[in-house]
Amino acid sequence: MALLVPVNMPAAVQRSAPLASPARTRLQSLLADGMQALQSGRSSDAEKDFRQALVLAPRSIEVLNDLAISLVKQGKLADAVPLYRRALTIQPGDAATTRNLALDYFKQQNYTEALPLFEALAKRNASDFQAVDLTGLCFFGLNRYPQAASYLEQASRLQPSDLVTLYMLGQAYLRTANYEAVTQVFARIMAINPNSPEAHVMMGTAYDKTFHLDKAIAEYQAAERANPDFAGVHSGLGLLYWKRDDVDEAAAEFREELKRFPSDPVSNCLLGQIAMLRDNPAEARTLFQAALAANPKYKEALFGLGKAEIKLGEPEPALAPLRRAIRIDPDYAEAHYLLGTALAKLGRTAEAQKERSISLAIQTKQQADYAKKLSQSSHSIMQR
Repeated sequence: MALLVPVNMPAAVQRSAPLASPARTRLQSLLADGMQALQSGRSSDAEKDFRQALVLAPRSIEVLNDLAISLVKQGKLADAVPLYRRALTIQPGDAATTRNLALDYFKQQNYTEALPLFEALAKRNASDFQAVDLTGLCFFGLNRYPQAASYLEQASRLQPSDLVTLYMLGQAYLRTANYEAVTQVFARIMAINPNSPEAHVMMGTAYDKTFHLDKAIAEYQAAERANPDFAGVHSGLGLLYWKRDDVDEAAAEFREELKRFPSDPVSNCLLGQIAMLRDNPAEARTLFQAALAANPKYKEALFGLGKAEIKLGEPEPALAPLRRAIRIDPDYAEAHYLLGTALAKLGRTAEAQKERSISLAIQTKQQADYAKKLSQSSHSIMQR
């Protein structure tokens, strides 16, 4: 709670027009009752008291903030925003109100609105860890990873032992493909907590991105030993086994993940792919549907579901998921081709040929782009 007015401090009265003695007494009583209700977890009662107080002191930024806080405590984040904004029209730039509003936006995942507010606080006070840290997280939420890394580095210097900040810093470096910096962040985390599953997963991801599969597996195994209940550790390890063609080991890890997190889309989807490999399309269909229940835009699960339906002799139900996969990724060549297969089975020859032609055109372009990259890479090496 960033701004709470003590009972014995008549600031709410001072910020408003002068009140007669009975009204002043009533206001102080409402503020005291509201604060007591808020501190004892009775947020709806606090809201009632602060709303009555606001009638008596409509230009009190303290009352506006406390009323907004009582709403936030009830989960009414959007309802609190106009109150914070109203307070800022009364006292522009008020630091406590600005922070409260920024936190409200952040909790709503509205990083676009939260960012300039946190950034202003961070520039006002470079040692304000919360403002600096949350500025970095807003940039991260907006996929602006270089700026996120810059602010998170600054936050980490302010609080070097904050593991969450270090972990998010590592994630920002991962997304900018700065793997040397990821290694440095990993070392900093290990110095604080040698058994951090987050750090091992982060480092495992870095190794995977740089095609060091065995090292990636070793890091995920270390994460699994550190905390076998850590979300994503089994599915991540399973995915690495899958890439190494260790299908049985991959399946075992995906099942371990689903024991802990039954809705995990990655585990469900890849177990669906394994079921297809083992010629069990009925089981695969159920698994792909479970993956899509958790993530309706999971294009690989949509493709898998379409493929399972066709394998089960049901080309009509295959059309919808395949078309959804193509809407998500218009260059999904395999989905275009499989959609063509489903349409052909339904006797819709012209549509089928169109989809297969699109698939061929995409593949031809992708091959040409790949050849061009190889040529540019070879030319660069020869010039060194």
